[in-house]
This record gives sequence, C-alpha cells and structure tokens, in this order.
Amino acid sequence: MNPRLLTAAGLAALLAACATAPREAAPPVPVVAPEPVTVVEAYISADVPAEELDSLATWPTEDGKTWLIATGKSSHRLVIFDADTGELLRTFGEEGAGPGQFKRPNGIAVQGDYLFVVERDNHRVQLLSLPDLHTIGTFGEKELRSPYGIWLTEKEPGEFDVYVTDSFMYGKKFDVVPPFAELNQRVRRYRLAFDQTGALRAQYAGSFGDTHEDSALRMVESIWGDPANDRMLIADEDRRHLSTLREYTFSGKYTGRSLPQDAFGAEAEGVALWTCPDGSGYWIAVDQLAPLTIFHLFDRVTLKPLGSFQGAKTARTDGVTLHAAAMAGFPGGALFAQSDDKAVSAFDLRDVASSLGLKQGCTE
Repeated sequence: MNPRLLTAAGLAALLAACATAPREAAPPVPVVAPEPVTVVEAYISADVPAEELDSLATWPTEDGKTWLIATGKSSHRLVIFDADTGELLRTFGEEGAGPGQFKRPNGIAVQGDYLFVVERDNHRVQLLSLPDLHTIGTFGEKELRSPYGIWLTEKEPGEFDVYVTDSFMYGKKFDVVPPFAELNQRVRRYRLAFDQTGALRAQYAGSFGDTHEDSALRMVESIWGDPANDRMLIADEDRRHLSTLREYTFSGKYTGRSLPQDAFGAEAEGVALWTCPDGSGYWIAVDQLAPLTIFHLFDRVTLKPLGSFQGAKTARTDGVTLHAAAMAGFPGGALFAQSDDKAVSAFDLRDVASSLGLKQGCTE
C-alpha cells in the first residue's frame, strides 16, 4: 500500500475517533467557604471540669440580674452562673430519681418562671419553679427512651407545646442507629397545662421524624423553633452519614430542606434563633470543632448563609443560648456557649453584628 495512503487513512481514523469520543467534563470547582471572622469573648468563666457542662438557658431575676443555668451531665446537677460576669453562683441537685434529683441532665429550657430539665438516664423531663427550684412535676417517663434536647412554646397562658428529641440507639455501645421505620420517634411532642390546684397535667401528643434513607434523623440532640415561619431546625449529629440541621414544620413534616451540607466541618450541635424587632433575624448554629468552635449564621427567613465567626478560645461547644434582651453587662444582648465541657463563654451581640456586617437594629 502507498505509504501516503496509509498515513492519510490513519489520520482520518484519528480525527474520527476524536470527533466521536466523549469529552471528559471539567472537574467542578470546589466552593470554598470564607474563613470565619474572630469575635473575642466578652468573658470565659473559670473551669468547672467535674461538671461536664452541656446545655444552657437564661433567666432574668427580680433584682435585675440574669442567671445562666447549665446542665452538668457527670455531676447530675445544675450549675448556675451570673450571666453578666460568668461568676459561679451556686449548684443545685444531686444524682437520683426523686424531686430535685437528676440523672444525666442534658437539655434545658426556661419559659417564664418555669425551668424544664431533660434527664437522659431518668427518661423524663423535670419541671421546676424559679427561683426556688422547687419540683412541680415530671413527664415523659412512659415514652422517652434516651431524651436529649428540648424546645417549647406557650400556646395560651400556662399551656405549653413541648418538643423533646429522643436519640435512643442500639448495640452494646449504643452506637447503632435504629431501623428507619423507628426513626419516626426522633421528636416527641407533649401538651402541658395546670389544673385548678396548680398540678401539672401532661398529654403525649405523638412523635415524628422522617424515615427515608437520605434524610432520616439518625442522631438527634439540639432543636429550636420559629412559630412565625412554621419552622423547626433539628440537628442530626451523625457524621457517618451527614451532620446538618434539617427543617421541619410544626406539624412534624420534613420539608426536604437542610442547611448547606458543606457548612459543617464537624457535628452540628447547638442552635438558637436571634430575632429582630422588624421580624427578620438570624439562626445561629454550632459547628463543634476543635481547637475552636465555629458559629454559622443563616438568614431567619431564607436560611441563606450569612457568615461565620469563632471566638479566641471557645472550643468543642455543645449547647448555646441567646439572650437578646438588654442586660447590665450586655446592653445589646449576648450569645452564651458551653466551651470544652468545662466553662461557659459569652459573646456580645453588638460585636457579632459589627464583625459580620449585620443590621444593628437587632442590638438596639
């Protein structure tokens, strides 16, 4: 064969191959989240390592001060700080199952002069009055298996809807997620009221949780609600699948939306809602990182990411609580966070707003 014809034929074949071979798509450009800004803590309390602090709540006292109340998981009691300074004021409770006793207290919430404490190992929620910390009653013992987080809203004066996360697990190490069919029990709802004698009346109102493989709540703890927007955000901590905050309606339906899955580098933990007078606001979500916790902010209405910040020392945070009302030490309010299981940190909301370029109307 003529060498020229061979060369032409080879060239034609090569061109044909190039024309028909699929073109490889260019690899996607990774989205790199901006580095968190640093907001230096207004204070970090003295360490109380024996307590193993977890969740937080605030309560304004009659003399104009504010208590910062933390649960101590290992000490089986409550630890009360001065919210303005971080000074340890007192502890309350001991291990046990009686009134004023706790077993592995975790979630905590304040509504008016009522204090709700979730006890994982007593499988209940204990209701106490403030400031005397007298036990009014308990509820949930028949349904709760391994309760952690709590959020509630007052529907009518003295009537509450209470939501409790129940993260029961299987296996010798309690690290096996239950079958999907059982994950519709991840959040339990209760309706609370008081009778004419002042006695607590609690009614179990069922449970909810998505049961699909891609979106089921595998490991739950933190929960918070926004009735104005019919939204609940529930943290799924299971990093073996995907740790994120999932959006539910108050009817218990998963909306199909979660916070950006690339937002969390570690476990999605504490969550709080910072509301503004004009109806806008910000969700604050904990990314439980070490050596420094990252706090992600999202728009209250759209859930659009608005930036992140970290403290100078706050690390491995579990629970947070936000006190937007003015206090003696924080005229614009404060975000309080547990740090490294042994201390509490405070961030001035005015510093957070200015550092992230947020509207100042929330802190005035």
